[in-house]
Amino acid sequence: MSIPFITAEEAASYIKNGDNVAFSGFTASGTPKVVTVALAERAKKLHEEGKPFKINVFTGASTNDHVDGELARANAVAIRTPYQSHSDMRKSLNSAEMNYFDLHLSHLSQDLRYGFYGDIDVAIIEATEMSPNGEVILGAGLGMTPTIAQLAKKVIIEYSTYYRNSFRGFHDNYVPQDPPHRREIPIYKPSDRIGSTVLKIDPKKIIGVVPSNASESIKPFTAPDEVSQRISENICHFLASQLREGRIPKEFLPIQSGVGNVANAVLYGLGENPEIPQFEMYTEVIQDAVMHLMEQGRCKFASTCALTFSDDAMLHFMDNIDFFRDKVLMRPGEISNSPEIVRRLGLIAMNTALEADIFGNVNSTHVLGTKMMNGIGGSADFCRNAYLSIFSCPSIQKGGKISTIVPMVSHLDHSEHSVKILATEQGVADLRGKDPRQRAETIIENCVHPMYKELMWDYLKLSKGGHTPHTLKAAFALHHAFSEKGDMLEADFAKFV
Repeated sequence: MSIPFITAEEAASYIKNGDNVAFSGFTASGTPKVVTVALAERAKKLHEEGKPFKINVFTGASTNDHVDGELARANAVAIRTPYQSHSDMRKSLNSAEMNYFDLHLSHLSQDLRYGFYGDIDVAIIEATEMSPNGEVILGAGLGMTPTIAQLAKKVIIEYSTYYRNSFRGFHDNYVPQDPPHRREIPIYKPSDRIGSTVLKIDPKKIIGVVPSNASESIKPFTAPDEVSQRISENICHFLASQLREGRIPKEFLPIQSGVGNVANAVLYGLGENPEIPQFEMYTEVIQDAVMHLMEQGRCKFASTCALTFSDDAMLHFMDNIDFFRDKVLMRPGEISNSPEIVRRLGLIAMNTALEADIFGNVNSTHVLGTKMMNGIGGSADFCRNAYLSIFSCPSIQKGGKISTIVPMVSHLDHSEHSVKILATEQGVADLRGKDPRQRAETIIENCVHPMYKELMWDYLKLSKGGHTPHTLKAAFALHHAFSEKGDMLEADFAKFV
């Protein structure tokens, strides 16, 4: 069957108001880059004509400016899930211009197959190779592409010619059976292959192919600052101590790491620490740091959902692609984030927090309890099931006007039951085997910034007993102080005595 080449504008014309539209990729990697721009322009034109046009957007994770940015600025989104990180999209959802529901990244593919959110009307999928029979080689990110290719009524292919070499062999396309027929996912080490390198799409569903030569437009992370470096040192020293004490097997365990400067700093720290042996990764995203650690012989293998490399690093990867062919494997998000596999492999999970409280509860998503930042992502997929779950954050923000360690988190994403280790640049709190008061004492002593320690001790002194020594009328005093006076240090627990 011959599949026609069409323009981005022609492709966009097939998408109707109210459609459920799903996109390939995970982070910016592997996401569409030209059809979405045309779709945003179509939305603007229809709005100028007084006609409604909004779609429901389903993605593997965050995207890039070509998707979330363009569609948000065009006011073209009615519903968004499961995760976003774009400032324009964030502004739209926090102003209620769209409906956004936060979701664990391992859940969306299966939820779509279960029919929870209706049919997928259109899937827009980036491919780097394709044949007339509908066999495609995907790009630098998998996301939930195998599922949306299966479910979509119509498929639009963005054919990318940007990459210098083929990604053939780097993907592991796999869709598990759904209940009541689901069996175990047969991954017993990070390098196990269980699916196909090629994604097969029914050619009858493919509307057309749209050429693209756009990069992922991922900027490199800045060099670790002093705070990030100290957090890294604290975590690496802690893990080394666990190795010495036999609490981590001597051959070490696979690493899962979140995204950002702190995550990169920790990975570089692991690579430099002589007590940490060569390690593997089973994670949702690998960044520039992992590629460098592979070239240094410190990271042996990485199973991931996406190559979230800066543009320069991606070109380096493609120029040296034969070196990486036996070291990297890309999987769908529901496999990279599968709780079953996380527990089986015994991952050391390292993720970041917006704020944590003195009892070990973590807020990953909401600033001051109300404004969405990005979303929960895959952090809960990993932390709840990991061998060891570590959350990190700087102890203060805004020059000390905000303490990231508070009496009670303003929004709860990860409870004390899942958080084993909390780390800041001040130190590490090991919460295992401790009751609430002991956790509070450990966190205050090891993780709270010196300028806030006295305040936290004052809060504990308010308690009149109980298993968890909260004083509800005072629990959000720091948040109230910041809202009213712009500085959490203005909180005064004396008035609650």
